[in-house]
Amino acid sequence: MTIWPIIGALILFFLGVPCAFAMMMVCIPYFLMDPYISATVIAQKLLASCESQSLMAIPFFITAGAIMNYSGISEKLMEFADGLVGHLTGGLGHVNVLISTLMGGISGSGAADCAMECKVLVPEMLKYGYSKPYSAAITAATACITPIIPPGINLILFACMCECSVGRLLAAGYVPGLLLAVAFLVLNYVISKKRHYVGARKKMMPGKQLLRLFLQAAWALFLPFGLIMALRFGVCTATEGGVLMAFYSLFVGKFIYKKLDLKKLPQIMTEAVTSTAPVMLILCAANLFSYYMSWETIPSQLTQLLLNFTSNKYLFLLLCNILFLIVGCFMDAMAAMIVIAPLLAPVVRALGIDITHFGLMMCFNVGLAAITPPFGTYIFMVSGLLKMKTSEMIKEIWPFIAVAVAVLLLITYVPGFSTFIPNLMYGTN
Repeated sequence: MTIWPIIGALILFFLGVPCAFAMMMVCIPYFLMDPYISATVIAQKLLASCESQSLMAIPFFITAGAIMNYSGISEKLMEFADGLVGHLTGGLGHVNVLISTLMGGISGSGAADCAMECKVLVPEMLKYGYSKPYSAAITAATACITPIIPPGINLILFACMCECSVGRLLAAGYVPGLLLAVAFLVLNYVISKKRHYVGARKKMMPGKQLLRLFLQAAWALFLPFGLIMALRFGVCTATEGGVLMAFYSLFVGKFIYKKLDLKKLPQIMTEAVTSTAPVMLILCAANLFSYYMSWETIPSQLTQLLLNFTSNKYLFLLLCNILFLIVGCFMDAMAAMIVIAPLLAPVVRALGIDITHFGLMMCFNVGLAAITPPFGTYIFMVSGLLKMKTSEMIKEIWPFIAVAVAVLLLITYVPGFSTFIPNLMYGTN
């Protein structure tokens, strides 16, 4: 009786039932059979997540990202990225990597990055002779960079679930995000050299023109840096930062770039709501599932079991990576993190592992799950938008997965990549 909800949830996950409904379907009957818990408590636990002030940051950041998609910010970033690397071998592939890195500081959403690049960049890649499967693969793979560059939604979620500093975790994303971007740039160059994929231009863009593009994009490039500094100096909380980002996006889109049509605000808000609703539904279900695990003292039992199995933190981190990669192949990445992170956080602290380092590692890993077959969400999204078979795309995405796993291991065993900037800004824990 103690673990049948876990077994039932796993069965439902593998049967393809959405994670939020799977968790509710196993927890509600479990609690209804318990004479000490009333239906009112179940309803309260389901809704408790929606009442958290810290989690209010999520809908505001999603809203800010939705506004940015209509404000012309992504276009200015695309032009600047093309100016930097568009002339190199595999130039448009490099632009793909660079725009995902820059978009990470703007929308924080890999899904939004995929959708934008499929509409704008992939047609250009096809025009210059890039194969459709390769264009799709690099678009999906580079979207993994976006969620770990501040202000990634997964970073905020982990910080709220495990009660650690949002500011430290956001600052931790810069170096790993840039490492992954550089690794993808090198891989794209090697593949493009072999396949003779050329750049969109033959010569480097003149310095004056590049400076002009940089100044135009500076309004967008300032945003993540400004947010991190505001959090560091206590100007605002993460929730207030999300509100400021939304208003900043409105201002830049309307008065600076003059691309934002206010008549589209209802459409923008509809997109924001439809993007926020699944996240909040998963959070509500995960909160109920976490309550069940706490009721059965599963976290403390798991902590003791893992500590009895190994007290070596390096082996523990390796086992965690393997667990995340396997779970991510079959389960929604965000749901996996919401369920697993609070379970493992006590073990992490008991082994003396920096929670910021572990949080970044986990967010990196669940992002990687979005491009891992057979159920990678970015794979299905990109193949659907480009109207192609997923099997064609999967053949091309394996080199990117291999490179991402190599970077993941580097981040796992060299904590300084994750903790250097947070320790510089906030001091050591």
